[in-house]
Amino acid sequence: MAEVTLNGVSKSFGTDVALDDVAMTIPDGSFVVLLGPTGAGKTTTLRMVSGLDVPDSGQVTIGGYSMDGVTPAMRDVAMVFQQYSLYPHLTVRQNLEFPLKSPLLKTSAADIDREVGKVAEILQISHKLDNKATALSGGEMQRVSIGRALVRNPSVYLMDEPLSSLDAKLRSDLRVELKGIQANSGATILYVTHDQIEAMTMATHVGVLDRGKLVQFGTPREIYENPISIYAASRLGQPRINVLPADLFANAPANADRIGMRPEQIMQGEGEDSLVQRVEHLGDQTRLHLTFKDHDIITVTDAHTELQSGDIVKIRPNNPFYFDTAGDRIA
Repeated sequence: MAEVTLNGVSKSFGTDVALDDVAMTIPDGSFVVLLGPTGAGKTTTLRMVSGLDVPDSGQVTIGGYSMDGVTPAMRDVAMVFQQYSLYPHLTVRQNLEFPLKSPLLKTSAADIDREVGKVAEILQISHKLDNKATALSGGEMQRVSIGRALVRNPSVYLMDEPLSSLDAKLRSDLRVELKGIQANSGATILYVTHDQIEAMTMATHVGVLDRGKLVQFGTPREIYENPISIYAASRLGQPRINVLPADLFANAPANADRIGMRPEQIMQGEGEDSLVQRVEHLGDQTRLHLTFKDHDIITVTDAHTELQSGDIVKIRPNNPFYFDTAGDRIA
């Protein structure tokens, strides 16, 4: 496996700036998740590392070696896309074998059989090896797609929203499997998603991108507990952080424009009155949708709460975040 670095990487497509002086180190053996809305630069970052696109300026290195002029085929990376990218006329076995039959790899037939068998067992598709790809379910096809990357044992895995087209249960199952594979193999993975749960449960590090700029980079816990801006704070956490005018509550810093409160930063049972608009029972927790001084707030409470719509509950901030007019964190 290998460390990946982006040193001042910029990329534009016409007048559209996709990446703007991005500097980031993906440690060897880490699982780095890139977060941000459409157009933030996530997929472009993957394409810079893979070599499918070339930076306008800056440099990408893999394992300490510059990738300037190195073709995608020679970079020892494997990419998994949102769509399955399988050969429908081939069997599962033939799809998994295909990357290993590249003349560049010079893999023996025995080694191909061993690697395909090992990956099929990990992904629980051994019993499907002789099926045509078209005979598989969506989840099975994505397993094969991931398997095509795993059999190569590359230095770096690049994954572009590989679970987004699956149903909730399959996403949950494959999250666990992918994290287990990464932890057991020591693989270096750069992974793009919109899903905050994927980021919180899978990542060793998270990179928050906004309009081509790297806003914050750190562990999921660091970004959740110590965001540098409203934008970064809003990338992680369910329910989403509540952002309100700072003057709604007492004791705000003089230069604070807005206050940010995650569910655990809202104390219930003391403070000022808020109106319960809706109670949302989710099994392990219950979400309260509140109105406080004409502003909407979402927080969580005991799963067995007896609160109902129309009730009054007192709330106050507990160690909240404060932001200035630009949305930058000040306290």
